[in-house]
Amino acid sequence: MLYIELIRLWDEAVQAIDSRDWLGALTKLNQITEHNCRTMFVVASTHIALGQVDLAIKALDQAIAKDCCLAVGFFQRSAVHMMANRLEEALSDCIWAQKYMRENPVIDYKQLGLRFKLYSWQVLYNAAAIHSRLQQWDKARDILQAASQERGAGRSNLIDTALEAISRREVLEPILVPEGEVFRPRKQEVDQLKPRNFLGEAKVITSLIPNDDFRGFDPLRPQKPGYYEPKVVDGQDSRYMVMKSAYVAKGAGELTVPAGAEVFVYSDDDKDGLAVVIYDGKRGLVPNFLLEPMGKKNKGKFKRIELASGIPHPPALKPPNRPQFPSQRSLELQPSCACASHTSPPTTSNSTHVPTQQAQTSPQDSGSVVVKVHYTCTIALRVPLETPFRDLQEKIAQKLGQPVTNIRLRHRRHGTRVLTPLNGDDGLDSLEGVAESGRAQIWCQNEDPLANRTILYQMVALYDYNSQGPEDLEFSEGDTIDILSEVNEEWLEGHIAGKIGIFPRSFAHRDTESISGASTD
Repeated sequence: MLYIELIRLWDEAVQAIDSRDWLGALTKLNQITEHNCRTMFVVASTHIALGQVDLAIKALDQAIAKDCCLAVGFFQRSAVHMMANRLEEALSDCIWAQKYMRENPVIDYKQLGLRFKLYSWQVLYNAAAIHSRLQQWDKARDILQAASQERGAGRSNLIDTALEAISRREVLEPILVPEGEVFRPRKQEVDQLKPRNFLGEAKVITSLIPNDDFRGFDPLRPQKPGYYEPKVVDGQDSRYMVMKSAYVAKGAGELTVPAGAEVFVYSDDDKDGLAVVIYDGKRGLVPNFLLEPMGKKNKGKFKRIELASGIPHPPALKPPNRPQFPSQRSLELQPSCACASHTSPPTTSNSTHVPTQQAQTSPQDSGSVVVKVHYTCTIALRVPLETPFRDLQEKIAQKLGQPVTNIRLRHRRHGTRVLTPLNGDDGLDSLEGVAESGRAQIWCQNEDPLANRTILYQMVALYDYNSQGPEDLEFSEGDTIDILSEVNEEWLEGHIAGKIGIFPRSFAHRDTESISGASTD
């Protein structure tokens, strides 16, 4: 049986007991299939009220079986045994009730749902009542005198009256739990039986629609101006229409509405050929001849064209697939150019470097130069001025803890934002052509070598570009991008930081400097 069903039937039975509907309460209790000790006590109390003593004893037997330490159960059953003239069983229950009170003068059952306090003197009183029925008057008097020494409310008058009755050899009536006092379910559990609205009621805080009193939940209704149809007078026609052309208000009560705007028509039966409409949360008049019904024909007719300001929109064309690389055979037929940024130099005799004319340095250089290297962090090192770029590349790679083949050195020329690779193709073999006043700035990138790919030219990123797919190339503003191929008029294939992908042409700017013919091994 579900616990919630038990609580419901239990509460309904208690409500019937409060209204003294004992049979109705018993009907509800009989519907409970899995009782606990407290509900069985309620069943016993109902049978006692109906005068069904034997059934009350059976119900109390089951209650005590479910909780063998229930002192009030033994107390109640001792009184019912006296009513059935089962004196020995009644005296035994008094002994058990006194035992489970554990020398406490009182037990308050309020926390368990029973508004009753069981006092130890009440248990002794019932024991004296049993001895009075057994004609043991001296024993009954001694027990009553012991009960008079116990603490508890209402004992003085009752025990004094009982002593007088014993002296007159009169039988005492037992004390029971008051009629109607039964175990009740917890209030918190009963409150949970009632349906509760956890979401609450929606309330309009602000709205673009005048007098908008919509309440409820309707997630399918678009939240845009003019969608909710305001209330209109019965019999009036109301609908949405589109303005054929713009209209500027010329008098009081008229509205200024742009061409193609959707308006809600209250009524088009106004005087002077004006219709009452609502637009952008305002109500006013517009000429009736400028309105036309909404439909598929004019749905996109007056679509506004917004010009991009700042960062351009991505191209309207769908991004193409990455271009197919030429075959290895065709690559062998093309003249290859060595780039020192990716692989080690060729070992042939033609790979010797031709030293350039050394630039004049200031006296403070003393034959050395301070190189500032921009990487994920910025480092500085001092090297001789005549240091070749390949030796410098090895020193920087050792300083950064990276393989030499993955280190690419670049420098920035005057008047350009392009980072030009230091590979000897532009007549520069050492720092003498890069350093100024004993200082040089070099940009370093950690990237995998480009296998047989020719760099056509370079471009500088104007804006940040976040990749929209796995084939896109992501970069940040100011990055230098190696252009490998031109996919179409709007898309380019580029390389940066060891990654190859496509990106919109409008997101980068081509500097006047070019490195046509530069490539990697």
